[in-house]
Amino acid sequence: MRSVLLGAMLIATMACGSSARAADPASGKEKAEICAGCHGENGISQTENIPSLAGQQDQFTQWQLVFFRGGARKSELMQPIAEQISNEDVRVLGAYFASLTPPKDTKPDDNPDLSKKGAEAAVGRRCASCHGDAFAGTKAVARLAGQREEYLVKALHDYKSGVRTGGAGAAMTDVAYPLSDEEITALSHYLAHL
Repeated sequence: MRSVLLGAMLIATMACGSSARAADPASGKEKAEICAGCHGENGISQTENIPSLAGQQDQFTQWQLVFFRGGARKSELMQPIAEQISNEDVRVLGAYFASLTPPKDTKPDDNPDLSKKGAEAAVGRRCASCHGDAFAGTKAVARLAGQREEYLVKALHDYKSGVRTGGAGAAMTDVAYPLSDEEITALSHYLAHL
């Protein structure tokens, strides 16, 4: 709880300072080189269970880095990296990834019936009320459209089981807990193909 509170205070401090000068996305390109090994060139992941960051909401990326750094979000890979980056790096990386073109699946949907079930699950769980009608996210809420399908499955299972916390963890746990495995699969397929 303490790390979440400290993270919230840090983000509030960063947000207040950001009104005076916005982070320069161009300066983030060099800082993001370390991220490319897992999250891919231009923030588009080619690695299973690793999310794409291109087009992700600036504040969402900042929050996640702070949660990793403070230990509220667990990852053996991300925590040591996040512990080494400054507050300015957090701001610059958020701006950089938000400035990139988000991933888009150019292949035709190989299972439109599954996407239809996923769309129904999204409506039933009111996903658009937080993630936006196009599922592009808003402010500190994640972009889901075009995200890696298997990563979305993993994230929903992590929220459902309580493995993933931090930020909107409580809201997402409430949404994910009642989802069946079939709904998680359908919802992930639908969102990945938007």
